Amino acid sequence: MAKRDYYDVLGVKKSASPEELKTAYRKLAVKYHPDKNPGDKNAEDKFKEASEAYGVLSDKSKKDNYDNFGHAAFENGGGGQGGFGGFGGFSGADFSDIFEDFFGDFGGRRSSRSRSSDNRGSDLRYDLSISLEEAYSGKKQNIQFSTSEKCNTCKGNGSKPGHSPDRCTYCGGNGRVRSNQGFFTVQQTCPQCAGSGEEITNPCSDCNGQGNKQTSKKISVTIPKGVDDGTRIRLAGKGEAGTRGGASGDLYLFINVQSHDLFKRSEVNLFFEFPISIADAALGTTIEIPTIDGKKAKIKIPDGTQNGKQFRLKGKGMPFMRRGDFGDLYVQIKTEVPVFLNKEQKDLLEKFRKIDNEKSNPSIKKFFQRAKAFWKS
Repeated sequence: MAKRDYYDVLGVKKSASPEELKTAYRKLAVKYHPDKNPGDKNAEDKFKEASEAYGVLSDKSKKDNYDNFGHAAFENGGGGQGGFGGFGGFSGADFSDIFEDFFGDFGGRRSSRSRSSDNRGSDLRYDLSISLEEAYSGKKQNIQFSTSEKCNTCKGNGSKPGHSPDRCTYCGGNGRVRSNQGFFTVQQTCPQCAGSGEEITNPCSDCNGQGNKQTSKKISVTIPKGVDDGTRIRLAGKGEAGTRGGASGDLYLFINVQSHDLFKRSEVNLFFEFPISIADAALGTTIEIPTIDGKKAKIKIPDGTQNGKQFRLKGKGMPFMRRGDFGDLYVQIKTEVPVFLNKEQKDLLEKFRKIDNEKSNPSIKKFFQRAKAFWKS
C-alpha cells in the first residue's frame, strides 16, 4: 500500500512552520495514542503514521530530502522509517516535550507544573458539626488540629544553623534525571533528593533534616450564614507546611449540619408540620408558630382548612450564602382526630353527625358518586 504524503498525514501545508508542524502532531498524538485507545488497531496505525511523518518533517535535513525526493529519499537504507517500535534516525524530533503537555507523567516523566509543586505541603481535612440555628446565623469557632509547621531552628531548610543544603550529586541539582527509552526521552524525579535538587549533609537536630515539625495548631474559622450540609470551605495556606521552601497546603472544612427537632431543610427552604384540632380546622383560628431566627409568626387559618394544607411564609427560611435574601418557610397543617373522648364530647359529636349533610363534606360526596359509578359498571 502506497504511503500517504507526510503533509497530508499531519493536515498541514508544505509551507508550515516548525511550530505548526508540532501543533498538528500534538493533536493527532493525543487523539490516537495507544494509551487512550487500548486495543484499537486503526488508532495505533494512525499514531504510527503521524509519528513517522512528524519525525521526518521536524528534522530539517530529512525534511529537505523529503521535499526533494518524497518517500524515495528514505528507501534502500535511507533511514527515517524505523516504524513505531524503533523510529530509527528520528534524532531531530523531540517527542518528549510534545507528550509532556498532554500525558503529564507519561512514561514516568514529571511535567514542569508537577515538578514545581513537588515541595508543596499536604492538604488537610477537618469535619465540623454545627446546628441548624448556627447555619442560619453563621458563627466563628476555634478549631484545633495536628499539622506540620516550618522548623524555627533551621527556618525550613533542614540544615543546622550556619549550614546550607548541598547540591544533589545524583541529578546535579536539577531534581530530575533523564534516560532514553526508544525514541522517548524520559524524565523522572530524582530518587535521591525527591525532586528538591538538594542534599542535607548537616541535618538540623530539631527536625532531623525535614525542615518541618509536627505540632498542634489552633485557629479561628468563620462559618458563613447559609451553609448547608456537605458544604466545603477552603482555607488557603492553612494545611501542612511545604518542604524546602515549598508552599503550604490548604485546609478544607467539611460542614455537617445536624438534623433539627422541628424544622426540615431543603436547600434554602424550611418545612414543618403544625397540628391543629378538628374544631380549629373547621371553624378557623389564628396560630402562632416558631421561626428559625428564634422569633414567632402568626398565621390565620381560615374555616374549612383541610388536612395537609400548606402555608408559605416568604423570607422566613434559610439565608442564601453570601447574599442578602432568604428562602421561605412552609407550614403544613396536620389535623388531629381527637382520642380518649369523654361522654359529653361523644354526645356532641353524635349530635353533629346526625345534623351533618353532604354539603358540609363535598369531598365525601364526590367519592361516593364515583364509587357508585364504579360498582354499576
